[in-house]
Amino acid sequence: MTGEMTRQDGRVRVVYSPRHELHSPERELEKSQFQAPFEHPGRAEVIRAALAADPMFDIVGPDEWGTALIEAVHDPGLVRFLATAWEEYQAECGPTRDVVPDVFHHPAVREGMGAAAEPGPVSMRLGWWCYETTTPLTEGTYAAARASVDVALSATAAVLAGERAAYGLCRPPGHHAARAVYGGYCFFNNAAVAAQHAAAEGAKVAVLDVDYHHGNGTQQIFYGRGDVLFVSLHADPARAYPYATGFADETGAGAGLGANVNLPLGPGAGDAEVLAALARAGEAIDRFGADFVVVSLGLDMYAGDPIADLAVTAAGFAASGRAVGEWGRPTVVLQEGGYAAAELGTNAQAWLTGLGS
Repeated sequence: MTGEMTRQDGRVRVVYSPRHELHSPERELEKSQFQAPFEHPGRAEVIRAALAADPMFDIVGPDEWGTALIEAVHDPGLVRFLATAWEEYQAECGPTRDVVPDVFHHPAVREGMGAAAEPGPVSMRLGWWCYETTTPLTEGTYAAARASVDVALSATAAVLAGERAAYGLCRPPGHHAARAVYGGYCFFNNAAVAAQHAAAEGAKVAVLDVDYHHGNGTQQIFYGRGDVLFVSLHADPARAYPYATGFADETGAGAGLGANVNLPLGPGAGDAEVLAALARAGEAIDRFGADFVVVSLGLDMYAGDPIADLAVTAAGFAASGRAVGEWGRPTVVLQEGGYAAAELGTNAQAWLTGLGS
């Protein structure tokens, strides 16, 4: 796995699809209130505009990859559900723009009675395949989620072919989507699909998640596997979404024991604390012997993010990217969260410029 930091023309590949705009919910339900979505098309457009204005970056479209590589990490039933759910809901329940579950599958409902079967009505299946209320389906969600995976796989293919690094401007994000459930603004797990593909091509892969929120979906997908390392820096789940995962004592199971590393951060953690955690992440990646890194890049560690409580600066993002670049491994960077929309372009540009410096 060797290659140059940039393409032959000296520019870094940025893979982007305008199809992300097809997922455009009007509202999300959080804290028992409907509100304007924090995750919206403007996020990706701010990043795209900033990178387009910088001659270091070359923005290209993705290839189409189909669903086989998605189904290598996700239950095929999840793929089938997302492909038709919005249209089915319109027919079953009447016209509506944003579709969210009314009832969630919960194992305690059938405690002592055996496993449940997937319900028939789409209004019930929503709560079978989704675990929370902030991730509405819209008419274009499936197409946008498919395009987001195409972006991730196209960036991965570029690095597998010899480029030192590439950036996938993924939207919707992906790291909260587990094998058989979506949520947390995420439908398909872009980083897990990319990591699985790279591993199948012979790479020894580490996934580094640097989003404010723990990448519970990525952890769940690889938790029992020893061939892909998952390392995550994130806000301590004792106070932060997704609350149920991301604790330091979650180290993998079975063949994956030791291949899962969580590095929770306290409130107000800033540049110094994140860089120290990145150093520990690098040590874990060295021990694992990874020769390929997939980064789930969250920019919601930023000091001004509206749904986070860390204090990373633009300079801290640049230093973080530089630290990862100094590991000297082929690196695919895939966009996850970050909700201080006005600053997303500056912060993404800082992280990626640091990576290439």
